[in-house]
Amino acid sequence: MIVGTRESKLAMRQTEIFQQLMASRHPEVKVDIVSMKALGDIDLKSPLSQMSSVGAFVRELDEAMLQHRIDASVNSLKDIPTKMTPGLTVVAIFERDSPEDVILPCPLEDLPKGAKVGTSSVRRMRLIQSIRPDLEIVQLRGNIHTRLNKLDNGEYDAILLAKAGLERMGIERPMHTLDKTVFIPAPGQGTIAVECRSDDAEAINVLKTLDHQETREAVDAEREIMRIMGAGCSAPVGINAEIRGDELLIRAISFDYTPEPRKVDVAVPRKHGPQVLQDIADYLTGKRDSL
Repeated sequence: MIVGTRESKLAMRQTEIFQQLMASRHPEVKVDIVSMKALGDIDLKSPLSQMSSVGAFVRELDEAMLQHRIDASVNSLKDIPTKMTPGLTVVAIFERDSPEDVILPCPLEDLPKGAKVGTSSVRRMRLIQSIRPDLEIVQLRGNIHTRLNKLDNGEYDAILLAKAGLERMGIERPMHTLDKTVFIPAPGQGTIAVECRSDDAEAINVLKTLDHQETREAVDAEREIMRIMGAGCSAPVGINAEIRGDELLIRAISFDYTPEPRKVDVAVPRKHGPQVLQDIADYLTGKRDSL
């Protein structure tokens, strides 16, 4: 099986996690890794919000799968658009790691007025502005190590990153975990996903055994709300779902759709109908005034 991934250190580390799972469950399957650069890795000047519609971090991998140059790809789920490339499917989602964002090197409340905070995420920008409107938000692009180097060089007073990426890379340094009930993560944040061609029965039969059902249930709800909203990967929207017994706790926040931000904090049955997610999406986009 030929598996594609981005060339970044984090993407390669996530692919190592995939290889370890495959080795434990399918030792008979030989896995060859092919790495490639994605648009989001090459173009480090354009804001990610302007590239969200093209799948900035998965487009090249998707094309390689459709051209049968690779059989599958390993990605961060939050980088996969909810409107997927026709002919491809998310066949496996691994058990979720930490979904939270972190701020380095100190808590948000400890930053002085006017401090420069770096992030490339519109969601994170809007959340910071809603909590600390006195801070200066500055675009920050590049991989984890590039961003940390810019922090260390004094280009920023603080930066925001996904906690899961730092944990996967084994990076330990002063950081503060942001409360996910307030600083709501992006849909799918903290999860690794595997894509393959939807007509490749052989690959599907193997790869679907890597799927973690409870994680899929939660992120499917997150991504479905996002899809109904018509929002891209870089939209100013946070959605996080969590299974608690027979319920699914859904927390969400949306900016820019209505004059004031819309926030959701509800518990719905795990076996809910599609109208439940439709109502949440309509509330977040201002199409209905209450839930």
